[in-house]
Amino acid sequence: QLQLVESGGGLVQPGGSLRLSCAASGFPLADYATGWFRQAPGTEREAVSCITSSGETTIYPDSVKGRFTISRDNAKSTLYLQMNSLKVEDTAVYYCAVVRGYYCSDYAWGYEYWGQGTQVTVSS
Repeated sequence: QLQLVESGGGLVQPGGSLRLSCAASGFPLADYATGWFRQAPGTEREAVSCITSSGETTIYPDSVKGRFTISRDNAKSTLYLQMNSLKVEDTAVYYCAVVRGYYCSDYAWGYEYWGQGTQVTVSS
């Protein structure tokens, strides 16, 4: 059974850091491109990063570029999102997602499987 489980969310002050993890099981993560999305109340789900299946290419929107870093360890079947210099507007539920193949996508509809999400709250 394919499963994605996020962890690492929590409460952090503005300017702080968090590292999210997404543990994959039931399928070979190396065969899947992956991405991180977030969704705040009343807003649409938005992409915050994606990485190709081999890890060669990463993509970030301007809102997080230079602050967030996506990475993956296919041997450990785990995806990561390092978030630095966090802002109040980064508060959201963060989701990992996967799609079979090499290329990742900026769009939620481009992904096949999703985790249940982890809450990130940035507040003083």
